[in-house]
Amino acid sequence: MPQIAQLADTYSSQIFWLLVIFGFVFFVIGRGMVPKVTSTVALRDKQIADDLAAAEAARSKADEEEDAWRKRENENRAAAQALVAEAKAQAAAKTEKKLAAAQKRIDKKLADADARIDEARKSALDEIEGVASDAAQDIVKRIAGVEVSADNARSAVKEALSHG
Repeated sequence: MPQIAQLADTYSSQIFWLLVIFGFVFFVIGRGMVPKVTSTVALRDKQIADDLAAAEAARSKADEEEDAWRKRENENRAAAQALVAEAKAQAAAKTEKKLAAAQKRIDKKLADADARIDEARKSALDEIEGVASDAAQDIVKRIAGVEVSADNARSAVKEALSHG
């Protein structure tokens, strides 16, 4: 193999170029590019961490605001329910007063109507007694031929009506 025989002649030149290439790669990539890539990755990691922290802080703040909102909402709801209950109580009291006033008016009308009915009944009874006493006088005069006084006829009709 002729390539192995040439190895001794080209050995030092290959090592030289190997060191030059490795040195070039080391300084250009290792010292030039890798720190830039590393700093970019570190900056990106820091930015991601900062964004996550900001998102966590925003979520915490949103949770606190939601809790405060829920608390206010519950307080407002309780206040509204208290207002509704108070309005219902006031309406019930007004309705109760109106019903009591209406009941008093109805009771008064009933009492007045009862008084008028009693008066009409008494008047009707007096009229019936008058008619009955006149009829009794006429009947006794026609049948018996005896004339009865109005007072006697009236007392006889009252007595008959009180027994009947």
